[in-house]
Amino acid sequence: MTEILLEAQHLTKIFRRGKASLTAVDDVSFVLKRGSVLGIVGESGSGKSTVAAMLTRLTDVTEGRIFFEGRDVTHVTGPDRRDFYRQIQMVFQNPVSSFDPRRTLGDGIGESLINQGMNRAEVKKKTADLLEACGLEPSFAGRYPHQVSGGQCQRAAIARALAVSPSVLICDEATSALDVTVQAKIMALLMKIRQERHLSMILISHDLGLVQKFCTDAVVMNSGRIVEAGGPDEIIRTPKTAYTKALIDSVL
Repeated sequence: MTEILLEAQHLTKIFRRGKASLTAVDDVSFVLKRGSVLGIVGESGSGKSTVAAMLTRLTDVTEGRIFFEGRDVTHVTGPDRRDFYRQIQMVFQNPVSSFDPRRTLGDGIGESLINQGMNRAEVKKKTADLLEACGLEPSFAGRYPHQVSGGQCQRAAIARALAVSPSVLICDEATSALDVTVQAKIMALLMKIRQERHLSMILISHDLGLVQKFCTDAVVMNSGRIVEAGGPDEIIRTPKTAYTKALIDSVL
């Protein structure tokens, strides 16, 4: 039986502003099995990025629970929260804006290594190794985000995410800001890293074709709710909702 690594149970997120409220995520449940790639697919505004923000504790859960390796991490604080952060990392849609423009790529990658207590020489060596693992020369450590291409910056962002040796990598539309040729190279890199480092992944995308190609399991979100779940091939072959059918028709 495949081990469940990460589990979301009845996640709900309500944003409140004064008397007004918006339910961005409504009663969402799913599991990420160890070693698998889960696709979360839906149009912009479907709630998929808010789910990622809750999983990584970038935003608080309104209702529901998050479990990691069977332990409730929904409201962990202090050292337990830092430990969880090291286990689950995210690669964002816009790689350039995910880095501090006043600091080099090497500074961004090395920050978490310094926080782990590495000395300057160790950080330099580890940063160079991470860059090379992601297809970049060590010299890129000295460049600023605006001095590299979008694809190169995304490779550096992946290197930064890997610095803490996470168990889970969440890719939130990680290729959608890149041109088609670069997208394919970044996805190939992610799959290579997944195999080499035995990572589990969550791939968030509006592209069901991409999810079909790279994911082992998938959920389809619409208006904050999961409307379909299963294997990507099954979902594409026998869609149960008009919304999923429209997603399929838009990419296949």
